[in-house]
Amino acid sequence: MEIIGRVTADATVNETKAGKKVVNFSIAINDTYKVKGSNEVTKLVTYINCSYWINPGVAPYLTKGTLVECAGRIGANAWTNKEGEVKASLTFNASKIKLHGGGNKVNIEVTTPHTTAPVAAMAEAAEDLPF
Repeated sequence: MEIIGRVTADATVNETKAGKKVVNFSIAINDTYKVKGSNEVTKLVTYINCSYWINPGVAPYLTKGTLVECAGRIGANAWTNKEGEVKASLTFNASKIKLHGGGNKVNIEVTTPHTTAPVAAMAEAAEDLPF
């Protein structure tokens, strides 16, 4: 199954008791339709809680407002709350995430390994190239 929507809040990374990390986020899917025989447009928003178990490194990119396309499967959850009422919800277990952008800008620091050769020696070597 595939769904496309906008992330409603920055994703969070949680860890299970077994040490497995999961990225949790929610998306909103907007839809519109017209009732038969009417020109009135009805807007419908569906919120879906999503989880992604494959790579927690994607979490910084799942920021509020980002348009995402997710492929995966639906999981059902059922429980009884403190008042004794039976509750249920659906969770989308994503196996693939494709980012389409549009969210908050992400500042990620990229570190590179230090080279052992001095910069001046590298410049001299570049001048000796035959092309």
